[in-house]
Amino acid sequence: MVKRADVSTKKLISLAPDNWVKWVTQIPDIVAGEILDSEFQWISRESDVLIRAESLQYGEFLVLNELQLRPSSQMPRRMRAYSALAEEKYQLPTYPVLINILKTNDEEIPSRFASNLAGLEARQDYRVINLWEVDVNIVFNQPLPSLLPFVPILQGGENESTIREALQILRADEQLNQLETVLAFFATFVLDSTLVQEIMRWDMAVLRESPWYQEIEQRGVERGRRENFLGNIATILEVKFGREGLELMPQITQVSDLDRLQEILRSIVLVSTIAELRDVL
Repeated sequence: MVKRADVSTKKLISLAPDNWVKWVTQIPDIVAGEILDSEFQWISRESDVLIRAESLQYGEFLVLNELQLRPSSQMPRRMRAYSALAEEKYQLPTYPVLINILKTNDEEIPSRFASNLAGLEARQDYRVINLWEVDVNIVFNQPLPSLLPFVPILQGGENESTIREALQILRADEQLNQLETVLAFFATFVLDSTLVQEIMRWDMAVLRESPWYQEIEQRGVERGRRENFLGNIATILEVKFGREGLELMPQITQVSDLDRLQEILRSIVLVSTIAELRDVL
């Protein structure tokens, strides 16, 4: 099964884990420890990132980070399950955090699971962070390099100068420069694709050499190249065009040539409308 929020979350958080856990928990003296195995044998699911942390006030505990591309009505129940499984596996209390990347509508996003059956109550609170509500300045001031690829969709991050600043930081750091394509992908949500290509100084040859896409291709070799390409195409289609984008998958799954699938994947990042993508296909 394709995991929808596939933006190398563990790699992003590992860039500055102490700053990350301070930000998501708002606990000033928290210190990040090791990033733990977050695969639970009872269910076929892997939480994004589970971090062992410690503070003077709360002692040792777990920070469970769950990233979702868009808010989902299923998340309260899942957050309850993930938190309980993490606590059972590591015998530590858990601070669960749900991070939503893209806004879908104006509906209130719950921050609690609650149920009552015959007087027996169950409840799980968790912190919700919506990236579109996060001030972009926090990325540069704290700093939070883990959020650099998301700058275009943060509050105040949609302007060209801010995106160029984020790009400059990414390109100056060997650990960060492979995230350039992720930044470009989210930039296409707020800027014209032609301007994005100008900012990135991209042509198709440069895009082909992007480490992010090379990583996708390498995973394809290891796990089944065609299936992996299709999975990543489905993910980006859903992020950028929603249900209408996923309606193109039956047509795309008919493509067997891997080079053609690579071209489709790159085109989805660069096009502005579903009509342009249909022309490519």
